[in-house]
Amino acid sequence: MKKKACAVLLAAAVATASLAAACGSPADSSAGNGKDSEGSAESLTVWCWDPAFNLNAMQKAEEIYKKDHPEFELNIVETPWNDVQTKLTTAVSSGKLDSLPDILLMQDNAFQKNVLSYPDAFLDLTGSSIDFSKFAEAKKEYSMVDGKNYGVPFDNGAVIGCYRTDILKDAGFTIDDFTDITWEEYIALGKDVLAKTGKPLLSCIGSESDVIVMILQSAGSSLFDEAGNPYIAKNETVKATVEVYKELVESGVMVEVNDYDQYIGSMNNETVAGTINGCWIMSAIQTAEDQSGKWALTNMPRLSGTDSATNYSSNGGSSWAVCADSSKADLAADFLGSTFGASVEFWENVLPSGALSTYLPAAESSKYAEPSEFFSGEPVFKKITDYASKIPSIHTGVYYYEARDAVATAIRNVIGGADIQAELQTAEDTVNFAMGR
Repeated sequence: MKKKACAVLLAAAVATASLAAACGSPADSSAGNGKDSEGSAESLTVWCWDPAFNLNAMQKAEEIYKKDHPEFELNIVETPWNDVQTKLTTAVSSGKLDSLPDILLMQDNAFQKNVLSYPDAFLDLTGSSIDFSKFAEAKKEYSMVDGKNYGVPFDNGAVIGCYRTDILKDAGFTIDDFTDITWEEYIALGKDVLAKTGKPLLSCIGSESDVIVMILQSAGSSLFDEAGNPYIAKNETVKATVEVYKELVESGVMVEVNDYDQYIGSMNNETVAGTINGCWIMSAIQTAEDQSGKWALTNMPRLSGTDSATNYSSNGGSSWAVCADSSKADLAADFLGSTFGASVEFWENVLPSGALSTYLPAAESSKYAEPSEFFSGEPVFKKITDYASKIPSIHTGVYYYEARDAVATAIRNVIGGADIQAELQTAEDTVNFAMGR
């Protein structure tokens, strides 16, 4: 839902900036892996979800690659993420890796888990012609295991702070006051904004842990150590992050809501003065067309007292994997490397659909530098791509989602008055149990 919304926003934003791109042909949404329909040695089957975003990007990549490979074609099978995961698990457990496509899309936070769980399913791309040094380091790390590259990075989930400049002005502040600051400074500013305007600085979904994991990654820390063991109870950065979250809520600077619709509504109906999230949140913000020109964006706050702390993080995103059993693995790697991993023209073509690059040379494109009228005339695409290059890399571990859920429960209990240390220990015990320890 987030990416579909993002496609709507950024298409509109780029149109405003006079960016145009040709439309792709309809995707093949037939069932199965589609390999039987491949008619030549120059065809590949791809599984991915979201026609307006991921399928559209593949269609644009096909158009680029066909310029030098006229016989090339893609069979793009629309496959929801949950189905991709289920089919992958089934293929491995049944020993039928040949039922998988040549290429599939995988959520970043699930990439390492799948490679570690199913090591024979994915092609090691480290020795291919793809220059992985051209991608943002943190993005690349999501699809790396033991120093090897198993994924080609796709969309950008760089975290941004978005604020209503008119509300900040009423409180005597500008967007510069929220740039390169600490969380302590942010909370102090937020208290002032709340006192003068009656509006919290941001909102979040109370049952989720997104704010926690964004702060944690910005400090270069994770819920797991490098060996893949849960690292929660004795992780001082985790404790500091939960303390920041608790103060945000108790001070009124952040308001918790029940679901995604309420979260979006809090921005659109001017309940809050801003938000902090992955750059895809821009889509939801821009649906309030009457607020055009009243928003600006900058980086997120950082933890103080932590040497590794930065003002940059990530939330959301996916990468492409080549299936090891593919008889056309070399072609698949060359196709991905020549488009997602080498073509600025490709990244310019998919920009209108909301696909911001983590391929660093794309940031030098003139199209990325064009201003966004909605966001105070700023070159937001170029700015976000720069943010992506500064995000710390972390180890997510095989049980990352289980750890996120356990920490989300801990947060709820802490807000209810429970002891932070005890709750973090319970969260770690919960993850260890899930891991069979």
